[in-house]
Amino acid sequence: QVQLAESGGGSVQTGGSLRLSCALSGTAISRLCVGWFRQAPGKEREEVARMGGEVGIRYAASVTGRFTISEENTNTLYLQMDSLSPEDTAMYYCAADALVWGKYCRTGDWNHWGRGTQVTDSS
Repeated sequence: QVQLAESGGGSVQTGGSLRLSCALSGTAISRLCVGWFRQAPGKEREEVARMGGEVGIRYAASVTGRFTISEENTNTLYLQMDSLSPEDTAMYYCAADALVWGKYCRTGDWNHWGRGTQVTDSS
């Protein structure tokens, strides 16, 4: 059983920073694709960042240079968010999925999701 739980969301003024955490249990991050997604009201779910497999680390163009994905101790996933703007307001979810052929992240919905944590730019 793979379980994920996000924390660290909140309200911050434009230009501020937050660090989201995702506690993962049931398997090691190294054996999965892991990443962060977000969804704002009325908008499609958006992949923010992912890591794992042959691809390594990838970011959405909208967050490149401002957000950083990382992991610690094979059981915690982080998303450092700097220079926040109103466009970043959304529910943020961590997610994980099995590697295809042991090294590729698949396209589409992943199998394991956290409940989400709200991030709001208050400016």
